[in-house]
Amino acid sequence: MTGTYPTRATRNGRFPAFPLKADAGASFKPQHFEAIIADHEPVGFLEVHAENYMGAGGPPHALLTRLREIIPVSLHGVCMSIGGLQPLDREHLQRFAALVDRYEPALVSEHLAWSTHDDIFFNDLLPLPYTDETLDRVCDHIDEVQNAIGRPILLENPSTYVLFAESSWSETDFLKEVVHRTGCGLLLDINNVFVSATNHGYSATEYLEAFPLNHVGEIHLAGHDEQSDDEGAPLLIDSHDRPVADPVWTLYGHVIGKRGPVPTLVEWDAEIPDWPVLKAEAMAAGEILANAERRIARSRKGAKEANGHLV
Repeated sequence: MTGTYPTRATRNGRFPAFPLKADAGASFKPQHFEAIIADHEPVGFLEVHAENYMGAGGPPHALLTRLREIIPVSLHGVCMSIGGLQPLDREHLQRFAALVDRYEPALVSEHLAWSTHDDIFFNDLLPLPYTDETLDRVCDHIDEVQNAIGRPILLENPSTYVLFAESSWSETDFLKEVVHRTGCGLLLDINNVFVSATNHGYSATEYLEAFPLNHVGEIHLAGHDEQSDDEGAPLLIDSHDRPVADPVWTLYGHVIGKRGPVPTLVEWDAEIPDWPVLKAEAMAAGEILANAERRIARSRKGAKEANGHLV
């Protein structure tokens, strides 16, 4: 893979500064390392969970260092608890900032969720009531993160299984206001949109029509489990343990057609398949991105030819 991407010195000069294009990528799992290194047609980028690299050294950093030398990396936080009632964990934030400084990732992202209360950590990304109070707290926490790392983050929309009666903002308007107040970007997880829309009985298409797509810097796709609740209604679980579902691919094509190509990652975090299976999912997203690029190129060419004809 070496030499696939144009290189230039990074701020710290430790790694190539790969310009991240609107390519398709995949989540990195250590069992795929050798296959990725040997792959002569790599994916566009790899994403790692920040919390897996908060030790000082050892095999995880050895693998990530080697990958960062040859391919763009996106750093995805899962434990910041940006929506939590308490102040952010300063030690966790310092470790997160140290990772950003150490690896200079192409993208940095976190979740619109909470996962801590007092001294208890929940191994879930829990939903928030969308109120003015929540908005102030989330914006304060994002400001703190962005000040600590010296760059904007992308904030991911959640998958949810309950809604709060006290919410006074729609999720899409809440995200728009967070972007307005903090200057952060958005990570649009289309599987999360489909999961939440199905669980709550609203239209995923209408949700996406209201989503501030012009602020989206990355898209996530993933598989979900299909279950039923106690009353027999469909209940989707954001399981990340299987291929992307057809309805999610349809929504993704709609978003790319409207927004244009955006770096897109396929997540797979359980029941991990062999690398060729995960890579094929990423390549399917890459083909949709490439088709969009070709449509845009044809449109621009047609516009130039029309202008030339008029002249």
